[in-house]
Amino acid sequence: MTAAHQITAGFMPLFDSAVLVAAGELGFAAREGIDLTLHRETSWANIRDRIAIGHFHLAHMLGPMPLACNLGLTPLASETIVPFSLGLGGNCVTISNTVWAGIVAHGAEADLDPARAGAALGALIRERAVAGRDPLRFAVVHPHSGHNYELRYWLAACGIDPEREIEIVIVPPPFMADALAAGRIDGYCVGEPWNSASVAAGTGHIVTVKALLWRNSPEKVVGVRKAWADENPEALAALLRALHHSARWCQDPANHGELAAVMAQAGFLGLPPAVLMPILTGRLQLGDGAERTIDDFFLPFDKAANFPWKSHALWFYTQMVRWGHVAHTPENLAIARDCYRPDLYRSALKPLGVALPGANSKVEGALRVATAVGATGAGLVLGPDGFFDGQIFDPDEIDAYIAGQKLIRTEA
Repeated sequence: MTAAHQITAGFMPLFDSAVLVAAGELGFAAREGIDLTLHRETSWANIRDRIAIGHFHLAHMLGPMPLACNLGLTPLASETIVPFSLGLGGNCVTISNTVWAGIVAHGAEADLDPARAGAALGALIRERAVAGRDPLRFAVVHPHSGHNYELRYWLAACGIDPEREIEIVIVPPPFMADALAAGRIDGYCVGEPWNSASVAAGTGHIVTVKALLWRNSPEKVVGVRKAWADENPEALAALLRALHHSARWCQDPANHGELAAVMAQAGFLGLPPAVLMPILTGRLQLGDGAERTIDDFFLPFDKAANFPWKSHALWFYTQMVRWGHVAHTPENLAIARDCYRPDLYRSALKPLGVALPGANSKVEGALRVATAVGATGAGLVLGPDGFFDGQIFDPDEIDAYIAGQKLIRTEA
């Protein structure tokens, strides 16, 4: 049988591409009449540019990247929409063994606690400044990434000015562990497996994780060229159904061994399955023999992980404003709000009778425990979504939230 829909998608070698990869490799796309061709890329800039010039219909993307495309922050203008999220969480902050030893001397412990680690890091940064040493250099994967914004959020909440007290550089995800080992950077924020890779090599220590900075928080999405989506609504709906079935399969612990084996292949991650399992189990080796298990470390399906919440897009927008990447105007706010498309998600999945949230946005940071919420279809439970510093983001109070996030400035 000839597939009805030909779809070309780009992805980066990160485990959180698994839902898209499994859709192609394990037949979920084919069962929906889709011939899905996957292209592995080496940088997020390549993903961004190849979407813009039409090489890809859609791609595994950083959550804030489609906003950046629509807000005119990219070299090649491209209207991009988000009808599906590829999961929640999955990132870590990893530092060199030297920096780890430095913050342990200031009270850090191998417990991943963001506040304790941040306070110790701040003390080390001040100690180095007094000694006249160069600022620590941290890498993120792209300027408009959840990694950049969560790293900055963590540091600022712990009294560290990420604009002046450290240096932030851009490094593609697969190069992070090597850059750390070579001494080119002192730490980084990236998705798995590139944190566990440093730990396995004995060159880095995981100091905290996204799942503790902001519980059950957004990360990668499916970014779709809007022009293609408008012209091919049936193909897009079929793909969203395939991704739904793939995500459900990826979440099931019974399938984790097979999923790790698929992702371990040279064309995807090219690492041993054992290095890939921590993201699926939440059991992280931190370095020096320390181990911790993190609840909801990465969710490819559960707790509405695939729903494109507008409040997620709007939080990313507030961080773009906070760090001077875009001006806060009514026009820009509207562009950010319209980028994520829960209407397309609902339309595609409603025939399946699955749980669909009744709202497009939610207050972020308010849930302390797993909570049942209003939904059509099956019942829906959302996970705790607290920020580590206790902040609340109400998407209906964006002006107040932005005003309250004052940039920390050290004395000149």
